[in-house]
Amino acid sequence: QVHMVESGGGLVQAGGSLRLSCAASGSIFSINVMGWYRQAPGKQRELVATITRSSTNYADSVKGRFTISRDNAKNTVYLQMNSLKPEDTAVYYCAVFSITSNYWGQGTQVTVSS
Repeated sequence: QVHMVESGGGLVQAGGSLRLSCAASGSIFSINVMGWYRQAPGKQRELVATITRSSTNYADSVKGRFTISRDNAKNTVYLQMNSLKPEDTAVYYCAVFSITSNYWGQGTQVTVSS
């Protein structure tokens, strides 16, 4: 059984920063990709950023403002979000893709006020 625990969401003013964390524990075999996705009200879930052991990938809307990182020893992925905008408001989900299965966090709300 795999447990995904997210933390770090909240309410922040435009221009502010937040750091999200997601720790995966349990029987996860060979993690390939870790990432963050988000879903705003009335919209589809979209990719924010992903990270492998050697590369990162970002949505155009967050490039230069968000930074994804991971701690392989702790099976933890982070998302540092700077210069936040009201349009970043969404529920953020972490994801872990292993060679056997995919796992999703429960979601954490990020609200950016103008």
